[in-house]
Amino acid sequence: MLFRKKPQMPTAEEALPGRSEVMPVAPAHFVNGHPLKGDFKGLELAYFGLGCFWGAERMFWQEPGVVTSAVGYTAGLTPNPSYEEVCSGLTGHNEAVMVVFDPSRASYARMLEVFWAGHDPTQGMQQGNDVGTQYRSGIYTTSDLQLRAAEASRDAFQRELDAGGHGSITTEIEPAAPFYYAEDYHQQYLAKNPNGYCGLGGTGLKLPADWMV
Repeated sequence: MLFRKKPQMPTAEEALPGRSEVMPVAPAHFVNGHPLKGDFKGLELAYFGLGCFWGAERMFWQEPGVVTSAVGYTAGLTPNPSYEEVCSGLTGHNEAVMVVFDPSRASYARMLEVFWAGHDPTQGMQQGNDVGTQYRSGIYTTSDLQLRAAEASRDAFQRELDAGGHGSITTEIEPAAPFYYAEDYHQQYLAKNPNGYCGLGGTGLKLPADWMV
């Protein structure tokens, strides 16, 4: 039951109950040593879902100006879910990456460029061979400015997809919901397991240089 794939979002009545206990989190990022939790004063937070979060997190932590990153679950119904529960399709959560960056050294626009180039946002409840609600494409915004930028980037990328003969974007764009940290072994997984599964593949397209104009 826990590993059943269900590529439709569960209703509140179907969702697993979860728990009040918070997932333990390591104090520091495995790659750069910066804290995984905190108030992140003076920094900007962004949340993205683009398929398996192992490969997605690596794309972002490699970006200049990114201070820390973590993987977890968001945009669902079940509080403090486990990985097995998320994989059941009965939490509604997406596998997501929390990206914390220094706005004096990086921009949200750059994070959006990484997002769109890093996966295929036209596949609905899957990414490649990974099928399920937790693999959907999503942008979860923390401000009105982020929301407007995300929507503008979507529209610009759709034009690129149209020109390239691709389908319609299925990415959900919505204000960030609670983010539940995933189990410690998932954090910075591909740094701990360099030959581990990545699962991401883009369309070969990028946002046009003038997409914010």
